[in-house]
Amino acid sequence: MIAGIDLGTTNSLISVFDEDGPKIIPNRLGKKLTPSVVSVDNEGNLYVGETARERMISFPENTAALFKRNMGSEAVYILGGRKFDATMLSSFILKSLKEDAEAYLGEELKEAVISVPAYFNDSQRKATKRAGEMAGFTVERIISEPTAAAIAYGLDKRDADTRFLVFDLGGGTFDVSVLELYKNIMEVRAVAGDNHLGGQDFTEIIYNMFLKENKIDEDELSDKEKKILMYRAEECKKELSEGKAGHLSFRLDRPEDKTEDEDRPEDKADDSDIKMTLTVERFEEACEGLLGRIRRPIEKSLADAKLKIKDIDEIILVGGATRLPLIRRFVGKLFGRFPNVSINPDEVVAAGAAMQAAMKERNEAVREMILTDVCPFTLGTEICIVKNGGVRENGHYLPIIERNTVIPVSRTHRVYTANDNQSVIKVLVLQGESSLSSNNLKLGELSIPVPPGPEASEAADITFTYDINSILEVMVKVVSTGTVKKMIIKNETSNLTDEEAEERMALLADLKIPPREQEENILMLSRGERLYEEATGTVRERIDRELRKFEAAMDRQDKREIEAARNELGEFLNKLDI
Repeated sequence: MIAGIDLGTTNSLISVFDEDGPKIIPNRLGKKLTPSVVSVDNEGNLYVGETARERMISFPENTAALFKRNMGSEAVYILGGRKFDATMLSSFILKSLKEDAEAYLGEELKEAVISVPAYFNDSQRKATKRAGEMAGFTVERIISEPTAAAIAYGLDKRDADTRFLVFDLGGGTFDVSVLELYKNIMEVRAVAGDNHLGGQDFTEIIYNMFLKENKIDEDELSDKEKKILMYRAEECKKELSEGKAGHLSFRLDRPEDKTEDEDRPEDKADDSDIKMTLTVERFEEACEGLLGRIRRPIEKSLADAKLKIKDIDEIILVGGATRLPLIRRFVGKLFGRFPNVSINPDEVVAAGAAMQAAMKERNEAVREMILTDVCPFTLGTEICIVKNGGVRENGHYLPIIERNTVIPVSRTHRVYTANDNQSVIKVLVLQGESSLSSNNLKLGELSIPVPPGPEASEAADITFTYDINSILEVMVKVVSTGTVKKMIIKNETSNLTDEEAEERMALLADLKIPPREQEENILMLSRGERLYEEATGTVRERIDRELRKFEAAMDRQDKREIEAARNELGEFLNKLDI
């Protein structure tokens, strides 16, 4: 049995697929949600989940939360005098989920499908897989959270040519995915997001409002006081979600007026507490900046998918923070319709992960879902450019596969030698969106010899081929000599061997043929050129114009765009070729 896991920023869940469908497994306390919190005491004892969250109040210096935001980074947490990174802390959460599920099911769980935000980069996905392995799992697949949600909602069973937007706002991360059902295939058209935006940020709005309104200097608060105030801000946020106002009370922890039990967050307020009443209207006004940050990834994903808001047929809400009425009103107002919340937003990703696990097991109860994916980040290489006045600048980024390109995909760009007597072309393999190569993530490096000669006298074609298993093949071919070098970069979330990866790339051989060398395109161009030679006057001008449109589409190397342009040219030529 393969487990499906939603490793969340604030809460995590584990699920399996049984005869009744996806099932969320309760933890040892009988609860479906396990807080993503880790605490260590001075004796080195480790606490995970709800117990760790309770210790956050009394022992904030030895407790860590929201560490998912730092997955794949070098951030260090010191708990109980020991150093941990986000990967290690996440492994403790995963191990706790594993142990609880095994105790509940009465059998060992060896394999797992783990979800991550769609916008996680290669390093963050690798770190998530490592966390799963450290917890004792064989990680069968890393699945994007919106993809898992799409599986849980059964979006592939809707009417053809339907467009969906998955709005995933969790405790600490935000993702937007645009999906389209096209010819019985669920295609991810675009993803965007913010790995540092979630429900926690709305809690911090209340926290900061309280400090400002009561003229409290945060620097004067102890770590314990900050945690208590944040806890009560969270309770106030929940109250706002259920009514028209929220209330927050807090007492400064000063020795002269402290009693034995006053530092517990669940204590009732008394007349000496500092109080604040917050209306929904004031809260929403204070959250305008966060709503603006939410709007930007939505606009970015729609722009990348070449769609407008009115083109979206259905909006799916995912993540616990979407319970906030202001979020639902914002989404409803933005899209002009009510979003779909028919599945518990806290559980939908875990349910989808369990269904993906069932697909991996070839469970007959689950129909294999054909769902394409996209590159969440641009893949490219480093080049130098010559600016006005002949000044040469190194370190510029050349995108080869743009973000949100549907995969599998292959793209080719030609580069030239930059210096006289240059004998080697070095290709850095980069991932990211910055115009400067140094600001992007380096995935690998490949060098190939070229005959020495004058600047720009030698050329090389760089081909990037990227497949659904996160395998990137980089092939460099020197034009003058025909020399070819290639390398395969496997995402560590892939379980394929080197031989299997080679086989996968061999299956994509047709993709690597440049559009101008593909037979159907050569045929269409040849037909157009024949009719051009036969025509005269304005008809010839029209044929030339349509041929140039088709060639421009081929230069952009978008398979779907080329197909549409070829069909359009074919229809035009059919009217002439009688």
